[in-house]
Amino acid sequence: MQYRRNREGLCYFFTVVSDRRRPILTLPENIARLRRSFKEAIKRRPFRLIAIVVLPDHLHAIWELPQADPDYSGRWAYIKRHFSTGAIAAGSPSENQQRRRELAVWQKRFWEHRIRDDEDLARHLDYIHYNPVKHGLVNSPWDWPHSSLKRCAALGWYAANWGLCVDDVRSEPSATGE
Repeated sequence: MQYRRNREGLCYFFTVVSDRRRPILTLPENIARLRRSFKEAIKRRPFRLIAIVVLPDHLHAIWELPQADPDYSGRWAYIKRHFSTGAIAAGSPSENQQRRRELAVWQKRFWEHRIRDDEDLARHLDYIHYNPVKHGLVNSPWDWPHSSLKRCAALGWYAANWGLCVDDVRSEPSATGE
């Protein structure tokens, strides 16, 4: 696999989790809202979304940020806020959240890892795209609808049969925030 990317930017892997791991992210209305949130964030403060997978209670993404504006925390805050304003959240806010007037949609923090090199990028791309299988949601990574796998394959990063046998998947990153 040959991954071509702009070496000028800063590349990060993220894990972002729903509040109390509630399975709300893949509800059809919420998937549409999440897409709009990303599009708005990219318009406001550009970054390259290299890969993403959205699971019911968390998502993983790889971003490439411009050197001049590497503030991923501000971008995530915008995405979370934009998404939360109309998202369908299963359940009610905790007492602390009610006191702070927070919506019960996202965990407060997220996990990030700076991608070191092409091998690290390849490992994290594989991790993202195989994650629905790991969580028992599908038997094949190609069957999960909320993934960038098909787009990455169209770029030549994956063979059409990738992930269909265990030998195709590199070992998982040691720490993923899950």
